[in-house]
Amino acid sequence: TRLLTYVCPTRRHLPTNQGTGTVPEPLHKNISVDDTLNYKARPNVQTRTPWNAPIIWEGMFDPIIYDQTHVKMNTTVALTVFAVGRYLGAYLKTFLTSAEKYFMLGLPVTYFVFTDIPKDVPYIPLAHRRYMKVIYVKKHKRWQDVSMMRMKTIYEEIDVEIKYTFKYVFCFDVDQEFKGHFGSETLGESVAVIHSYFYKSPEEEFTYDRNPESQACMETGDYYYHASFFGGTWEIVKNITESCYHGIMTDKDNDVEALWHDESHLNKYFWFNKPSKLLSPEYCWDENIEDVRDIRITRLVWAPKNYEELRD
Repeated sequence: TRLLTYVCPTRRHLPTNQGTGTVPEPLHKNISVDDTLNYKARPNVQTRTPWNAPIIWEGMFDPIIYDQTHVKMNTTVALTVFAVGRYLGAYLKTFLTSAEKYFMLGLPVTYFVFTDIPKDVPYIPLAHRRYMKVIYVKKHKRWQDVSMMRMKTIYEEIDVEIKYTFKYVFCFDVDQEFKGHFGSETLGESVAVIHSYFYKSPEEEFTYDRNPESQACMETGDYYYHASFFGGTWEIVKNITESCYHGIMTDKDNDVEALWHDESHLNKYFWFNKPSKLLSPEYCWDENIEDVRDIRITRLVWAPKNYEELRD
């Protein structure tokens, strides 16, 4: 059963240019907006991958140039989020309310909310050209299966609707809160976020699945990516989610479960299919981490969790 509900938006204007009050001239059609990144602005952190993809940190970019460029391109973004069981009441309202303050302001955005209790989805006033669609999904008995099976739901929804309207898709966990600007500088063909607990760690400390029986098994890698969100063009996100789902199902057939479930499979995917853009840990930060020397701004943070109450 598939239930759609629509929340009517209220108008909100794009913020004015911070600092100057002016709108920059559009970039030449043959120049990517990523070419405006200032890699030298953050000399104490890594700003490029070995395959020359940018790692986005505060200070490297002008958000106005990015946002105005994507407004002119009429860039459209779909955001998927799963609020199943007790996670709906605990986190969804905060997630959506904070997204309306900070996520892709000025761009057309539709929130695809997947839940087993559609009637409990809270009303959230939405800005101009921002919408919500609530879609019923069955609740699995184990929270691990909820997390893993979202991969199948996402790629099916891309085929059903998203690919006809949206250029980009971002897939988020619901137990997070936006705290700062999270804009179009994050858009790219294939986007991953570096896990905040491992961005300074040596590779041998990365928690890859090292079980050779699992499809997610990795002995080496580039970075450790967090599955709290990932994104890209709809074509790439469909490929990511479909690939992870098939790996998960192959493991199930072999009575195997990856160490960190869908996150382990996501890391395996990005090992063989390098992301075109990485986001620094400021895009998904845990406020319990004491060392904040590199973090000038927290854009998205983990919400406090009581797993004994949240998980059946």
